[in-house]
Amino acid sequence: MEAQAFRISIPQPVLDDLHARLGRTRWPDAIAGSGWNYGVDAAFIRDLVEYWRDTFDWRRQEAALNRFPQFRAETGGFRVHFIHVRQGDGGKKPLLLLHGWPSSFYQMTRIIPLLGGSFDIVVPSLIGYGFSDAARAPGMSVGRMAEIFHRLMTGTLGYRRYAIRGGDLGAGVASQMAQVHPEAVIGTHTGGTYPWVDFEHLPSDLTPAEREFIANVKQWRDQEMAYAMLHATKPQTLACALNDSPAGLAAWIVEKFRRWSDCGGNVETRFTKDELLTTITIYWVTETINSSMRLYYETMRDPGSWGRPAVPQALLMSGKDLFPTPHEWIARQGMPERYTEIDRGGHFLEWEEPALVAGDIIEFFRDRE
Repeated sequence: MEAQAFRISIPQPVLDDLHARLGRTRWPDAIAGSGWNYGVDAAFIRDLVEYWRDTFDWRRQEAALNRFPQFRAETGGFRVHFIHVRQGDGGKKPLLLLHGWPSSFYQMTRIIPLLGGSFDIVVPSLIGYGFSDAARAPGMSVGRMAEIFHRLMTGTLGYRRYAIRGGDLGAGVASQMAQVHPEAVIGTHTGGTYPWVDFEHLPSDLTPAEREFIANVKQWRDQEMAYAMLHATKPQTLACALNDSPAGLAAWIVEKFRRWSDCGGNVETRFTKDELLTTITIYWVTETINSSMRLYYETMRDPGSWGRPAVPQALLMSGKDLFPTPHEWIARQGMPERYTEIDRGGHFLEWEEPALVAGDIIEFFRDRE
C-alpha cells in the first residue's frame, strides 16, 4: 500500500485530561531517605510529575517531531507509522532503525542527522508502539513483526535490499528479519546485553570473564527481571494501572531509563526532563503501554527462528550497558564480522552516544550492497 503523509496532532481534550489527572495524583507513602532502593525515587517522580503538569510543553515537542517526514502505510493489515528520510533521489543505501521498550521512534531522532549522508533512513514505531496500530488478536511476536517490516521495506517502500540497526526488542526483530529474509538484508548492526542464559546447559570451560557474566545474569534475574516476567505473563493486569495513571506510567518507564542508561545514577545527565516526558507522553496519548508490554508475552510463546544469520553481522558492545557481555561468550555462537567494545553509553545507545553509534554503522555498511 502507498504510504500517506502523517503529522502528529494530539487532540486538545486528550492533553487536558492528562493535565487534570496529573493534578489529581494520589501518591503512595515512601520510606524516608530510601532514594531508588525500593524502585522509583519518591522525590524524583513527584518533581517530574510536577514539571509534566506545569512546565512541559507537548505542542513544542510535537512540532519538533513533525519536522521529520513521517508517514503511515497499511502493511500486513496494520497501519505502520515511520519516519522516512530520503537522500536526494533516494539512491542511498536504505537503513532500518528499530527501537525497543520502553523507548519509541523518538530514540532515533538524535542519530538521523548523523546518518543522513550515507543512507535513506526508515524509523518505524514497532507494532503496538506509538503511532503504529496495535494488534487486536494474539500472536504479535518479534517474528510476526519482522515480516511486517520486511514488507514495509520491500513492498511499500520498494527497496530490494536494506540494512538494519536494532536495539533491545528491536534487535530481536532485526535477528528474525535476517533469519527469514537473508536475501534482502544487507547486514545487521546490534549490540547490548542479553541476560538469557540456559543455566542447565552451561559450558564446562567458562573463562573467568564468562563466570563473572553468569554471576551478573543471576543477579540481574533476581533483582531486575521482575518487570519482564510481569510483561510476559500478566501484562493486562499491569496495564489497568499504567493506562489510567500518568504518574504510574512515568514511574514505570523512567526507572528503566535511569537503571539501564550510563548515567551514574542521575538520569538527567543523559536525558532532560523534556526528553523523558516526550517518550512517556507518546505512550500516554497513544494508549500503547498495554500493547507494548504484550510483545514480551507473545514473543515468550512464539520466539521465532533463532540461529546465526546468513548475513553480515556487527555488534557494538558497551561495558556500561546492563552489564558487560564478554567476547568469549559471544564467540561461542560464532564471532560477528565486526565486534567493537566501547566504554560509554548504556542500553539506549542511539540516544546516549549517537555520534559513536553512527560512526560504527557507517563504517560497517560502507562497502556492502
